[in-house]
Amino acid sequence: MSETRTIPTAASGEVLLEASDLACHFDVSRPWLNRVLERAERLTLKAVDGVSFSIRRGETLALVGESGCGKSTVARLIVGLHGLTRGRLVFDGQDISDLAGRTGRQAAAIRQRFQMIFQDPYASLNPLWRVGTIIGEPLRFFRPEMSAVQRHRRVGELLEQVGLSAADAGRYPHEFSGGQRQRISIARALANEPEFMVCDEPTSALDVSVQAQILNLMRDLQQEYGLTYLFISHDMAVVKHMADRIAVMYLGRIAEIAASDALFATPHHPYAKMLLAAVPSLEGVGRERSMIQGEVPNPVHPPPGCAFHPRCPHANERCRREVPQLIARRDGSEVACHGVEEGRLP
Repeated sequence: MSETRTIPTAASGEVLLEASDLACHFDVSRPWLNRVLERAERLTLKAVDGVSFSIRRGETLALVGESGCGKSTVARLIVGLHGLTRGRLVFDGQDISDLAGRTGRQAAAIRQRFQMIFQDPYASLNPLWRVGTIIGEPLRFFRPEMSAVQRHRRVGELLEQVGLSAADAGRYPHEFSGGQRQRISIARALANEPEFMVCDEPTSALDVSVQAQILNLMRDLQQEYGLTYLFISHDMAVVKHMADRIAVMYLGRIAEIAASDALFATPHHPYAKMLLAAVPSLEGVGRERSMIQGEVPNPVHPPPGCAFHPRCPHANERCRREVPQLIARRDGSEVACHGVEEGRLP
């Protein structure tokens, strides 16, 4: 990367990505003829339904929640793998809400500025390509002016940057361990010199000992190049290590957004409290650990009002009929909870 590049920090406060009222709905109905013969209704899966947040340059915003809450769909909306049903995405002041349908140089120029690291390094690398070709493909597409020799040299630099050897460029993905494959995925993501990286559970498929190595590598790269991360995970211990701020997601909506230290110290939303109470802790030896009660409702038929109310011990009649909105608090957090808004909960 260029040595003259200014390294941004989260403290600068400049917003790089702003998401407003993001929604992504999927038609999961049976085929038309079956619906006619069986008199079945059309079914819509609301994977994401009104998500709003912002990410400052140089910071890591973690998106957490149970499986099926819509975290990965948000990631795919941002990078343009899914189209928006509604809402608006602004990246560095430029509207990219229609990125999924864009083509040409303008779209390529935007896509070059952010990359995605996928959850499964076994599935995200082409098994028929050598590692050098995998990492060099973004360079070939986005940097056509580079010669084959320059591209080969750059691939070697990227491999060494992530803790591998330049000689590994001639090997195939199946010759590497899971942690090494994820390093290859990171090297491929870095090839374009991106500013923003979407990390979709990048360590969940790895052994615990390898997870720490990959997380430390990602933090080192962020500090060196001022990268901005959207870090998606269901592992609160990993999130505590990585995130500056945390957005807790439940059934397609944001329940709470707060600074990492503040959320772990004093969560406000009952769901955030439930998630944190289930996290094992060495400091909590002798303390009974709570299990997350109940199950996530069917997103095709979500409950009315607050989606969490069937599992919430504090729910009242308003919770059962009215969807709560994110409301800013004096401590800087944002919470979508009627109980918090009304003062029934701290």
